[in-house]
Amino acid sequence: MLAQRTTIEATEAVDEALAWHDGDSRATIRTLLEDCAHLQAQLEVASACMSKGFTRGWRPQVERQEG
Repeated sequence: MLAQRTTIEATEAVDEALAWHDGDSRATIRTLLEDCAHLQAQLEVASACMSKGFTRGWRPQVERQEG
């Protein structure tokens, strides 16, 4: 049941993103890639500012882990 709801929510998010760009898929993809690059840069800054003691040795990963 959870997988089905997640799929529906993801489909709705895709539809909303496309609607934001008036159905222009290239503009939608461009914006999403720019957002990803921005978030990766922010993650790198936050990671550099975090001490190991604060996170007990854990560090955020820029790349998504499979599995």
